[in-house]
Amino acid sequence: MEKPKVLMVDDDKNLGEQVKRTLEKRYEVFLSEDGRDILHIIQRRKPHVVLLDLHLPPDITSTKVGMDILRDLVDTKIESKVIVITGSNDRKDALTAIDMGVYDYINKPIDIDELEVILKRAVHIHRLESEARSLQQRLGKEYVFEGIVGSCPQMQQIFTIIRRVAPTNSTVLLQGETGTGKELIARAIHQQSFRKEGPFIVINCAAIPDSLLESELFGHERGSFTGAFSRKLGTIELAQGGTLFMDEIAELPLPLQPKLLRFLQGSEIQRIGGKEKIKADVRVIAASNRYLEEAVRMGSFRKDLYYRLKLIVIELPPLRDRGNDILLLAEHFLKRMNNGLRVKRLTSGAKRALMQ
Repeated sequence: MEKPKVLMVDDDKNLGEQVKRTLEKRYEVFLSEDGRDILHIIQRRKPHVVLLDLHLPPDITSTKVGMDILRDLVDTKIESKVIVITGSNDRKDALTAIDMGVYDYINKPIDIDELEVILKRAVHIHRLESEARSLQQRLGKEYVFEGIVGSCPQMQQIFTIIRRVAPTNSTVLLQGETGTGKELIARAIHQQSFRKEGPFIVINCAAIPDSLLESELFGHERGSFTGAFSRKLGTIELAQGGTLFMDEIAELPLPLQPKLLRFLQGSEIQRIGGKEKIKADVRVIAASNRYLEEAVRMGSFRKDLYYRLKLIVIELPPLRDRGNDILLLAEHFLKRMNNGLRVKRLTSGAKRALMQ
């Protein structure tokens, strides 16, 4: 891999040479003493990082020249990460620079160890952003599938699986941590299937008291229990011709599990208090934030129901393992929330915080 490129703009020639000698084993360093041709150098050299001293000639007693150059860099929207070099009395200007979108600042006298830490992080962010831009150009809108943003190999593989399994009637089991987008994946499967014109019904097995869950799933007849003043259709019937998404399936009470298994095997249900068996043309997609195999070992989930649900299993990766998707998602949400308004870019500080 080629060395990261660093452009240092500082009127102190001795300091520039010292920094260059110290960094040259790991970085390719270019020096400029006044910054007058900085945009030309950036265009030609394409540095990963620009080190910009705010005290530049002709007036090195103030930060005016450096701040003017910084504004030009921000307005030009360069891809390089900018680190400003400040004096001990320049805290206000340093904070202003951060607000303008620079990556970081470092005070004089420069601590080389501190500089190397900042440079390493800045180069890492620059490369991630570059990869994200490259992916967007190469994939176009392919990184957004049914409203799901994902360019990493794991998500691209999941999109491929969805395209393959959606046209079938097979039960699908989604497993992954809370917040990994299980409902979004379930909706994508529904939208890619021949059932997309039918209903997509969601039931969260952990959010409904055990005493009410059977009625919510299977419905009940009038007078079947105290308080049953009228017939009620359950979520399975409501999903007729469509898809039922059963979230937190691991929390389904054991006494209800045989009844769900019978439905999955025979596509028939019976309301509480009812005698009639009702045909239900419903595809079931189940989800859990813990592994059902473990629940089976603990005795809280039936093995036969587990095997019925695991015909197709999709494992969803946590966001922390999805690399550039973090920045893609942040940009995606920013654009969506700024719809119709002036879209602002994420600051370098925001990107750094997201990737830490």
